[in-house]
Amino acid sequence: MQESIAPLLPYIVGGAAILISITIHEFSHGLAAYLQGDNTARDAGRLTLNPIAHIDPIGTILLPAILILTRAPFLIGWARPVPFNPLNLRNQRYGPLYVGLAGPLANAALFTVSGVLLNLFVNPLGGTNFLVIFLSNLFVINIVLAVFNLIPIPPLDGSKILAALLPPRLSHISMKLEIYGPYILLFLLFIEFTIHPFIGSFIFGAIRIVSRLFGI
Repeated sequence: MQESIAPLLPYIVGGAAILISITIHEFSHGLAAYLQGDNTARDAGRLTLNPIAHIDPIGTILLPAILILTRAPFLIGWARPVPFNPLNLRNQRYGPLYVGLAGPLANAALFTVSGVLLNLFVNPLGGTNFLVIFLSNLFVINIVLAVFNLIPIPPLDGSKILAALLPPRLSHISMKLEIYGPYILLFLLFIEFTIHPFIGSFIFGAIRIVSRLFGI
């Protein structure tokens, strides 16, 4: 029984790391909005670290399960976006910027903590240790989430950041992106997986740079 589970262990650990990472990511968005006066996430039951509240049936359960069962060379997933009402924010100009940044910053905090711990434990415990595998997954997944979510295309967090930084005379750009952004993102992902992995190349470059900074 243990021998049959052993090959799946990295995927199970990776799935747990994804669940923790996306839960903290979404909670941070809700917390940032709540601290600015918006109770939308709290009233929707989303201002919580309970992963169940943030689960998306496809992105959190079905897709990772398929990738684990088929022993795919990678794991991806997502949670349900936490709702917020920008009209309730005390700072109407930059409030959405803070909400948008909260998720990637939470991921940055997670890869920092996991990177420090990984540095401490990898040598004495070895690369096949359960804790080391978990920390390695947590480290890489949070770099990916932090970088990918900063792409300024809806529904990614970078679009909220871009909208807040654009001068009022260019607000029509963010409005157009809200309409066409998801289609643009799907098109880019199609190119990514069928023609050339330009997003992946950038993210892997970021992983290498951050890994060097932590001496990993």
